[in-house]
Amino acid sequence: MAMYGIPVLVLKEGTRRTIGREALRGNIAAARALAEVLRTSLGPRGLDKMLVDSFGDVTVTNDGATIVKEMEVQHPAAKLLVEVAKAQDAEVGDGTTSAVVLAGAFLAKAEELLDQNIHPSIIIEGYTKALRESLKILGDIAVKVEPTDKEALKKVVMTTISSKYIGGNVISNKLADMTIEAALTVAEPKENGSYDFRTDDVKIEKKKGGNVIDTQLIKGIVIDKEVVHPGMPRRVEDAKIALLDAALEVEKPEITAKINITSPELIKAFLDEEANLLKEMVEKIASTGANVVICQKGIDEVAQHFLAKKGIMAVRRVKRSDLEKLERASGGKIVSSVRDLKPEDLGYAKLVEERRIGNDKMVFIEGCKNPKAVTILIRGANDMVMDEIERSLKDALNVLRNVMRVPKIVPGGGAVEIELAMKLREFAAKVGGKEQLAIEAFAQAIEEIPLILAESSGKDPLETLMKLRQLHSEGKKYAGIDVVTGEVRENMIEYNVIEPLLVKESMVKTAAEAAITIMKIDDIISASPVKKEEKGKKEGGETPSPGSFE
Repeated sequence: MAMYGIPVLVLKEGTRRTIGREALRGNIAAARALAEVLRTSLGPRGLDKMLVDSFGDVTVTNDGATIVKEMEVQHPAAKLLVEVAKAQDAEVGDGTTSAVVLAGAFLAKAEELLDQNIHPSIIIEGYTKALRESLKILGDIAVKVEPTDKEALKKVVMTTISSKYIGGNVISNKLADMTIEAALTVAEPKENGSYDFRTDDVKIEKKKGGNVIDTQLIKGIVIDKEVVHPGMPRRVEDAKIALLDAALEVEKPEITAKINITSPELIKAFLDEEANLLKEMVEKIASTGANVVICQKGIDEVAQHFLAKKGIMAVRRVKRSDLEKLERASGGKIVSSVRDLKPEDLGYAKLVEERRIGNDKMVFIEGCKNPKAVTILIRGANDMVMDEIERSLKDALNVLRNVMRVPKIVPGGGAVEIELAMKLREFAAKVGGKEQLAIEAFAQAIEEIPLILAESSGKDPLETLMKLRQLHSEGKKYAGIDVVTGEVRENMIEYNVIEPLLVKESMVKTAAEAAITIMKIDDIISASPVKKEEKGKKEGGETPSPGSFE
């Protein structure tokens, strides 16, 4: 642009700018490329990805959230989809792969409409109306369940972990029972009849060695530490536990201080005074009736000696998060000063014991009266297996939290998506105009999920889709695909393939919102990358010349 022959430079030199349809198509292509990566990982027959980071560490998983977190995505539009997966994972903890794949499908169908010269604003309006209608339809399809019904909860968990490494065997049954037991132990009832629990209250501890089948649930807390002194008991029954976030050491003065000592007797008096202070602390702990001390900070060697003489077991440098879980499990109270410790602040456990697990020692605190925090101890042959089991357990816990929070379920196996697509097409006909095309495109995109499920089970996707559409048009709204056999089933709920309503709602919502966000962008202004010399100047003044010794 020039005015009176003088060029006007608005942007910095080296800045790249892409505008209009070209920018939109570039963003759609990048987002679709990321969705394409996750496409083959969807469902029980989904394949795994091997991710090697810049340090050479290997991760093998088919968990959508993990894949996008480990991938080093560069394109800004693709990064938006990474945020979609993270948002889905943070909100409901499951359905991340579906959300990214669905967002990619929404954008692919939008691109087809752009080719027909339909303005992005009309597509966005149509997608927004389709999203609102979808959430209504999902509410109508949902079936109410009892939030503490173990049988219903197990079906939901088994559906979730069927797509994981542990899916479909004896181990998955054991782990499903374990997570349900853990969730029901820590869940707290709410006034509206639902239950709520924080997944953080279920601590997941991993220890290499043994078999996956050795994984166990402890109704208490396991601490990856050992007892501090060899003279202390290794097993304490009817334990009264003092939880301290103060150090059992002599406090050092905050200001620099010097002590002038003129004779050896003064040195002895100084050391004796230190020992007396520590002895007083231990006497105070013992006077409350405590026989186990769990300390967040350090324990002086002299204090360890006095504790051992009193027969008190002690563990030091315990993580703050573990101390808080212990507070919830044992019913004790974290105390910041030994002086403030009272008998009513002590927690209770039937047994506190140091056990050898693999090559390491761990402290087990179990048999708490009303534990509101529990531990699942994962065993496995290698880190890769244990990491994948941890991801599966976290997904299972999140799904249980969702069902307990909103006790409604929907059929899996693509049944919900086919019903949604059918109802949306009916809705599109009522809306009319160009928006009708956008709503129909939204419906088509949703059908991508059952198409991928049919594909991964080795069946003809189109043939399966036609069969499902026919069943749904006959009023069989729970008809879906049994991905393991590839057969079409008339009622996925009877076939025990069910998912929480919250997960489906969040999946459609986050995917549609991501697609709409990307479609709103029509101008990309990329600044030129910072040169090394400039970076050096910004960080620490002038960059030294190659030959200098600065």
